[in-house]
Amino acid sequence: MLLGLGLGPGNPELLTIRAVRLLKEADAVFVPGRIAADLVAPYRTPVMLDFPMTDDEHRIRECLESNAEKIAPVALKGLAVFGILGDPNFFSTFSRLCEIITAHHPVIEFRTEPGISSITAFAAAANIPVAGGFEVTDGSKSSSLIRLKARHPKKIIANLKEEGYRDFILVERMFFPDMKVYRGDEIPEKSDYMSVLYARR
Repeated sequence: MLLGLGLGPGNPELLTIRAVRLLKEADAVFVPGRIAADLVAPYRTPVMLDFPMTDDEHRIRECLESNAEKIAPVALKGLAVFGILGDPNFFSTFSRLCEIITAHHPVIEFRTEPGISSITAFAAAANIPVAGGFEVTDGSKSSSLIRLKARHPKKIIANLKEEGYRDFILVERMFFPDMKVYRGDEIPEKSDYMSVLYARR
């Protein structure tokens, strides 16, 4: 098992309780840089991996391939944790790493554990409320949308289809004991107030 673990925005006090537990339980913890290593160090001695900050796609691919082969032996036998700043599903290298490992070691399973992302941390750092809709982008064209409080998901989906969205996932009561994840045709007419709908073009 390879677990992508969010380490938060960089302050050690913003590590989640679950993150600390998983760092202690892992067979090995891998990190992509010094800041992540410093966050992990009080709980484990991490394995530092080389992820160069470059636009050279060939160099990036070489490093991903090399790092995948360092992680795979641990993930094949036990729990390998890849600790990354922010959240592993938001603008991170974790998904690319998983693609490469899957190509060479398809039996390895993956999952992620959330960390405080820069998106939510920014609002706290800047001391500003975010109450309306907003767009998050790395400069590329937006291809997905997240709708909070999706109490009538089928109705929302019907409107989004007119805007070109095609893939939909609804998460109801996330990380509560009764959490439910619905995809495509499984999505119900009505949902809990604590529901989030994801749509992709």
